[in-house]
Amino acid sequence: MLSNLVSNVPAVLLLSPLIGADDTKSWLLLAAGSTLAGNLTVFGSVANLITIEAATKLGYKPSFLEHLRFGFPLTVVTLLIAYFWVR
Repeated sequence: MLSNLVSNVPAVLLLSPLIGADDTKSWLLLAAGSTLAGNLTVFGSVANLITIEAATKLGYKPSFLEHLRFGFPLTVVTLLIAYFWVR
């Protein structure tokens, strides 16, 4: 959620003091989470905004809720895969 509120890099900067330098698993989970969470909402990543803009130029205007309808399950599934892969 933090990645969608403040963006990926600031989220990592805010959370990095909570992780020890030698805690590889936590760093991998933070990296995966900050990257994959960008799929959650339209504003979660610049790539989402570019895609929405390209779709609009083609005559289709996806709404925030339409994106969330696909973004939410995609984010949950990819985060779970990353979690179980790292753990």
